[in-house]
Amino acid sequence: MPNSACAVPTLLVIGSNGQLGFELRHSLASLGHVVALDRAACDLTRPDIVRKTLREVRPDVIVNAAGYTDVDRAETEAEFAFAVNGIAPGILAEEARAMGSLLVHYSTDYVFDGCKPEPYVENDPANPQSVYGKSKLAGEVAIAESRAQALVLRTGWVAGTHGANFAETILRLGRERNGLRVIVDRIGAPTTAELVVGVTTDLVMRYWCFEDRRAFPTGLYHLAASGQVSWHGYAVEVLTHAQAHGAVLTLAADQVEPILAADYLEAAPRPINSCLDTSKLWRTFGIRMPDWKVGVHRLVDQLLH
Repeated sequence: MPNSACAVPTLLVIGSNGQLGFELRHSLASLGHVVALDRAACDLTRPDIVRKTLREVRPDVIVNAAGYTDVDRAETEAEFAFAVNGIAPGILAEEARAMGSLLVHYSTDYVFDGCKPEPYVENDPANPQSVYGKSKLAGEVAIAESRAQALVLRTGWVAGTHGANFAETILRLGRERNGLRVIVDRIGAPTTAELVVGVTTDLVMRYWCFEDRRAFPTGLYHLAASGQVSWHGYAVEVLTHAQAHGAVLTLAADQVEPILAADYLEAAPRPINSCLDTSKLWRTFGIRMPDWKVGVHRLVDQLLH
């Protein structure tokens, strides 16, 4: 039986100009009144501003789509990364608990070291190897310690139509080059922003209309497409689908050369295995993740038009 108070909620989206935030502010509008704030309006490095903003808006649901995501630069900007990814989520959670609001926060596969041969489940030990991963784990811990009602959604390899990402980069390079080298020994599941936002909207709707919101099954969930592929295989799939649908490219899929991660210089270490097991999401909510190719094909079609 739905909550008798299933009225129109106020939903605050923080990081409204990012890949997820851009789509969230449109998708969540179907549920209620959306207040969308970019970094200029809600700077997560300013705890005083964050608290003041939340207390003025008094949202029923806070969706934190903001984050410091430059994995390599984080190695030399640790304080900045921890301020945004580690400290700020804890502040959001404290304020959410005080107001009786739901917090939705996104985390990452980078909290794992990538050494497990199978997909990671939620209670696998975290062992981040990069500053970025450590900062995101700090955010998870801060939220858990706040005891706020929160949905922490771990995802990875996210790409959307708004902003730079791997799929967009491959299409751009496909128009500019006739050769490309891409890592073949890192695996994961390319997950579209559209999928993440769709599931988020579904979960927020379920929460808001739940009979007793205090009993809603909040917590940590993995949210990623099903299946797995290497970065090399992902690039090949993007180019193959684009060419099959009329894109004029100078780079053929068979011109993408596979290389090992050890041969590619990067400042920050990254997981070899980024696959996330989403069984908990299925068991709890009956939400089954589509194969990664479904989303990637749709994304490529959108990027081409």
